[in-house]
Amino acid sequence: MTVKEVADYLRVNQRTVYRLAVERRLPGFKVGAIWRFKRDDIDHWIAEQSVAGRQAAGTNPKGEGENT
Repeated sequence: MTVKEVADYLRVNQRTVYRLAVERRLPGFKVGAIWRFKRDDIDHWIAEQSVAGRQAAGTNPKGEGENT
C-alpha cells in the first residue's frame, strides 16, 4: 500500500502516516525514497493498538481475572 492508501484506510492525514512510519510506530518500509506498507501488517498494527488501548483503560479483552 502507498502512503495515500494507508491514510485513506486509517482515515488520517498522509502526514500522520509519514510521521508514524519515520518514528517506526507504524510498520512500513522504504523502496528508494517511497514508503510502502503491507495491508496485513497494518491490520495487525490496528489490532495491537486496540488491545493496548483496552489494557490502558483497565479492561481485559479475555475476561481473565473477573469474578463470574
